[in-house]
Amino acid sequence: MLRRRDFLASAAAAAVLPAFGERLAAQTAPAPATGMPAIPPGFVWGASTSSYQIEGAVKEGGRLPSIWDGFSHTPGRIADGTNGDIACDHYNRYAADVDMMAQAGFQAYRFSVAWPRVIPGGTGAVNAAGLDFYDRLVDKLLSRNILPMACLYHWDLPQALQDRGGWHNRDIASWFTDYAMATVAKLGDRVKPWAMLNEPSVHAIFGHGFGNHAPGLTGWDSYVSAQHHQNLAQGTAITALRSARSDLKLGTVFSLQPIFPSSEQPEDIAAARRFDACWNTINLDPLFHGRYPAAFEQTFAPLVQGNDMAAIRVPVDFLGVNYYGPSWIKNDPAAFLAQAGYGAVPDGTPRTLLGWPISAPGLTEVLLRLRDEYGNPITFVTENGACYEDPAPAAGVVQDPERTAYIREHLGACATAISQGCALNGYFVWSLLDNFEWAEGKRRRFGVVHVDFETLERTPKASLQFLSQMMRAR
Repeated sequence: MLRRRDFLASAAAAAVLPAFGERLAAQTAPAPATGMPAIPPGFVWGASTSSYQIEGAVKEGGRLPSIWDGFSHTPGRIADGTNGDIACDHYNRYAADVDMMAQAGFQAYRFSVAWPRVIPGGTGAVNAAGLDFYDRLVDKLLSRNILPMACLYHWDLPQALQDRGGWHNRDIASWFTDYAMATVAKLGDRVKPWAMLNEPSVHAIFGHGFGNHAPGLTGWDSYVSAQHHQNLAQGTAITALRSARSDLKLGTVFSLQPIFPSSEQPEDIAAARRFDACWNTINLDPLFHGRYPAAFEQTFAPLVQGNDMAAIRVPVDFLGVNYYGPSWIKNDPAAFLAQAGYGAVPDGTPRTLLGWPISAPGLTEVLLRLRDEYGNPITFVTENGACYEDPAPAAGVVQDPERTAYIREHLGACATAISQGCALNGYFVWSLLDNFEWAEGKRRRFGVVHVDFETLERTPKASLQFLSQMMRAR
């Protein structure tokens, strides 16, 4: 039986994008003659970015440092020695960037709000100038009929809060909730879909366990503490926001990937199961089932107080899925967290420039798992893209056939998942712009728009032209 998904019911959102999230889940449209995959009507086409990676202007409008400011300025932390001080200068160029999105045909834009712009000290006074930037951005998006989807935390914690323990301090659940409430109080009349966190397991593993992301902390206990307190902050904020406004659509964003053992040896199979819990179900199980994965219940028990698990298990209106590729895990207890990402990728597996494996069917597998094990939540692919060595612009375009093929294949995986009953409502490419790519700096490019980091000139890539063709065909 077909189920109709009504994602956004508010008048404000409907005026901007009437079809947003409203489609027949099992209905598919014929594939266009161009060979593009079959995507159903009502599917939402978007682009994603994050604040520290594109905004720049790190000292403008009252913003104070985040953990990524300090981390990126520490010698040896960033592969090419760059930082996000200027990034793409989106803070000053947002209007032209939004016009570019509209011209391409994007219907939605997922961006993140920088906590150190809104509440520079992490707690206390709200910075009106910082919120005004997002106010202008949202109004510009709406003026171009692009639906704003805001993410409240994409890793740029105010340094002032890190100095108070950051995600190791249990009080951060209330700090985050206060920040969320202040931001939504300003923007919630126009922004309806809100994601709480971006990839909490990645932030916990890389930033607090393995140490190659900000704030650069290491150790198993550090990872566990950061993971639990992100889960707690997520649930606490959703409950508070839902009480404050009934017209919001509240969710969060997880990085999910299939986890395979690197061999048929029992110890590798067991290691893969542990890592699946560490990367995937450490977020999914608490949110949807109110418990930590069995393998880690005792590990997290000392941190769980009172009604923590009830606070974490709250209804969500949507789930964002960030997908790049599967992982192959081998038994190596001494380097368990160091396998984070993609592990022992089999020889012959196609890869991107970063060495990340390419497997579009893995995206379908992730979505089917959500269907079968987590109640088939309304879902958006909120990040999907690939890093390649792009040539210089020529004749006003950058030719990137590998990225174009990657996107085409993964949209095909989306179509397959939808045809099998997954409640997938949209796809957001990562990323709109070449940006400051975290520990890789500016040497690695994911954008469908090329950015010259000397002049900041934007040039469309062939992958954007492909997406534009697909979006307009719908």
